[in-house]
Amino acid sequence: MALVMTVEEIDAFVWSVMPGVEGAFVHEEVGDRRARLRLPLREDNLRPGGTVCGPALMALADHAAWVVLLAHVGPEALAVTVNLSIDFLRKPLPADVIAEARLLKLGRRLSVTDVLLYSEGEEEPVARASVTYALPSASIGGGA
Repeated sequence: MALVMTVEEIDAFVWSVMPGVEGAFVHEEVGDRRARLRLPLREDNLRPGGTVCGPALMALADHAAWVVLLAHVGPEALAVTVNLSIDFLRKPLPADVIAEARLLKLGRRLSVTDVLLYSEGEEEPVARASVTYALPSASIGGGA
């Protein structure tokens, strides 16, 4: 599947439509049906016990799904999350969190993405999310 936006183009677009999240996420790379993002460790993302909080992990998963979608459909600010299901698998370390997003389906109205989240330097994921986005335009993809 062809990419239509680079990481640099995604950075410029996302920070222009959502300036409040600039710096909260790092868009590291995009490729065929995939994207890699980073959630830098910040004090406000830690919960008691020194672990990254669940809401921060969910935000990273959601943002990663949007970024991989943007890479394949172009600048679409009005794509919205319609479902996010997350399984917390193990306690995240107090470290950056890496998101590996894989676009499973891209239709005319919906996209489905699988996102694995890892504490930096660890091999086993700390969480797994399935994220469905709705697209406002019927001109994208080839099915529902």
